[in-house]
Formats: sequence, structure tokens, C-alpha cells
Amino acid sequence: MLLASGSLAPVQQDYLLQARQMQAMSFAVHIPLVAFAISFPAMLLFVEWLALRTGDPLYLTLARRWSRVMVALFAVGVITGTVLSFEMGLLWPNFMGTFGSVFGLGFAIEGFSFFLEAIFIGIYVYGWGRLSPRTHLLSGIPIVITGFTGSLMVISVNAWMNHPGGFRLRGGAVVDVNPWKALLANSYLWHELIHMYIAGYIVSGFIVAGVYAFGRLRGRWGRYERTALAIPLTVAALAAPVQVLVGDWAAREVASTQPTKLAAFEGLYATTRGAPEHLLGWYTNDQVRYGIEIPHLLSFLSTHKWNATVEGLAAVPAAERPPVNVVRFAFQTMVGIGTLLALLGFVYVATWARRKRLPESTWFYRALVVAGPLSVVALIAGWTVTEVGRQPWVVYRVMPTAAAVTGADGIPVGYATLGASYLVVGIGLAWVLVRLARRPLDLPSEPSPALETL
Repeated sequence: MLLASGSLAPVQQDYLLQARQMQAMSFAVHIPLVAFAISFPAMLLFVEWLALRTGDPLYLTLARRWSRVMVALFAVGVITGTVLSFEMGLLWPNFMGTFGSVFGLGFAIEGFSFFLEAIFIGIYVYGWGRLSPRTHLLSGIPIVITGFTGSLMVISVNAWMNHPGGFRLRGGAVVDVNPWKALLANSYLWHELIHMYIAGYIVSGFIVAGVYAFGRLRGRWGRYERTALAIPLTVAALAAPVQVLVGDWAAREVASTQPTKLAAFEGLYATTRGAPEHLLGWYTNDQVRYGIEIPHLLSFLSTHKWNATVEGLAAVPAAERPPVNVVRFAFQTMVGIGTLLALLGFVYVATWARRKRLPESTWFYRALVVAGPLSVVALIAGWTVTEVGRQPWVVYRVMPTAAAVTGADGIPVGYATLGASYLVVGIGLAWVLVRLARRPLDLPSEPSPALETL
């Protein structure tokens, strides 16, 4: 009945897949920058606080250098975020036009947060040496707060798309809108929010630590490098095991609100009591082949009950099922990498607890170098699970993606142009970051006794 009503009917569009891929490319570029935006400023302020607390100029040097990295990443985030804003209106006009009154407040708050964040980043960077140390530290707190509120609003809109509420449809029109109920009183929001925030600290922690681990492998291993590695690595090592628990919570929420997505995680065709989980394998002909079966595991993960019944893909028509192998591969990639990162974090924490120093094994630092890019892969895989697993719906079981897309021509041209633009921006960002890394250090000549153990 919903499909037959006005703005919810499918649009004639020959390039729906390209439009989805174009949007996905922009998200894949932008989401790692969001991960840094919600976590890196907090780590930066922690380092500056250590400088004020201890009087050690090494921390001040580290904070100044990290602030330049923050500005570079923020600048690129402005570019990719602006592109995403235009894409929402240009690629999906029916979605924006139909439901803008539901989530428009969230995007307005996100925009307001972005402008405040930009203002205080300017104050913070310009304020080095011009503001008192305490005032300068305080000027960085709004950066952390606005990074939180802005991303909170975007994640709340995404949570609403996965679990819509706070409105009613009447003749294809949205009525009785309650933005608070839609965005913040949504049970789907909280696990998605916490999952993303912990992922932000994992990604930024392992990437920053990986940079200094690479320096160690190249022979750069002074007190500055040890300190710069230990702080983000500690953050990531503590966050990674917590993410396992949050992931368990998220799986149970998905089982409750989006059972078809859960069935796609496993490739479960028929509704099954005591459903198994397959590691690896390929979904074909309504079954998983070449996988390693673990009996009852899907039932246990989704409900914490060994013999619980799990709804299969066959419970909905074939046209309402997501692309199973894409979702399965992304899900297993996310879980597999997340488990490896948690183990790496455990090795670091255990070594520090026993010996009060960083690990000495060269293999540990090689693993750290790889852990940074892998954490980004896991982050993008997680969002693939969330977004592709919801298909074919842009608003779950309310508006199909085919009803949201534009009917305009020229999408392949825009797709290619955007890809080339992101390549240029990525090369530019890499060049800036390499230049910043090669700048000479202004370090104190005498080490502080309090940090001799680092």
C-alpha cells in the first residue's frame, strides 16, 4: 500500500546502482574523518592537559604537532561533508522532500555544530602563544563538544532510517511529526551511537600509534616517539575489547528490529530454531556453502538463548532482501578485524601491566602498522553492514531506495568526476601530512625524570 502512494512510488531511473555506489564512495571517504573528529580532539586536549599538569615541554610539543594534523583532517572533512550534503539533495530528492520535516532539525543542529567547531578550531590554533595556557586548553573543549553533537545528529538520522518513528503517513504525506521521538527517543540510536564512538577511538588510536610504530621500525625511537605512541595505543587498546561487548548489544537490537538484516549476516534462508553461524563460505541457492558451521551460535548471539528461533530470509519476498553476500562479507570482515584488534590491545595492556613498559618485539610494531589501515577497513565494513543490510529500503519498510532516487541523467559522469576529485584531495592530504611529519621537532634537551619509564 505504501508503494502505491505518491512520493513513495519507485522512480524511473536507469542509474540507481551508480547513485548508490556514488553515495557509498562519499561515505567511505568521509566516515574515517568523522572517526577522527569525534576522538582525536579529546586525545589532543588530554596531551595538552598533561603539559599543564606536569610542566613537561615534550607534551606541549606533541600537542602543537597534533593540532596541525587536526586542522588538516578537519579541512578535508569540510570538503567531503559538503559533498555529502549536496548528494543527499541531488541524488535522493524524494527522500529529502518527503521526510525532511522529520529529520531536518537534526541536520540543522549538525550544521550549527559544524560552524561552532570551525570557529573554535580557529581560536584554538591561532591561540597558541597568544592565550594563557589554561584559557587555550579551555578553548579546545567546545571542539570536543561540537564534534559530539554534530555526529550525534547524523547518527540519529541514520538510526531513524533503520528504525523509523515519530511521524505518520497519510495519503503519502508525512504528518504528526515529532522530531524528538524520531531522533533521540529512538531505541535503535544508542547502540549505534556508542558503537560508532568507540570505533572512532579505535580508528584514531591505532592509526596514530601505527604512524609512530612505523617510525620505530625505521629507527626513530626517542622519548618523543615512545610517548606519542603510548597515549593513542592505550586509548585504542582499552576501547577495542569494549567494542566486542557493544557489538553483542548491537546484534541483539538488530535481531529485534531488523530480523532480515540479521538473517543476511548469516545467510539464513529458512526460519530456524537453534540457528547456526557459518564462518566464511558463500551464500548461493538459499544456503551457505564452503563455510565452517558452528551450531546454535546465531541464536545465541542474537538472543543469548541457545535454541531461540531466528527469522530467515524467506520470511520476506525476494525483492525485499538485501544482497546477502555483500552483507555477510562485510559483517565477517568487521568482526574478524575487531577481534584481532582486541587481541593486539590485550597484548599491549598485558605487557604494560607486567613489565611497566612498551613491548619490545619487532612483530608487535609491524602488527601496529597494519592495525591502523585494518581499523579503517573494519569501520567501513561496519557501515556497509548497516546501510546495505537495510536495502532495498532507504527508510526501513517505509520507503524503498528506488523511490528516493533522482530521475535525472548524468549520474555516471558525476560518479567519475567525484572519484577523480577524491583522488586529488587524498593525494593533497597525504602530501600535507607527510610534510607535517617531516618538520623538525622542538624538543627539550633534558628529559623529565617522571617520564623515564616511557
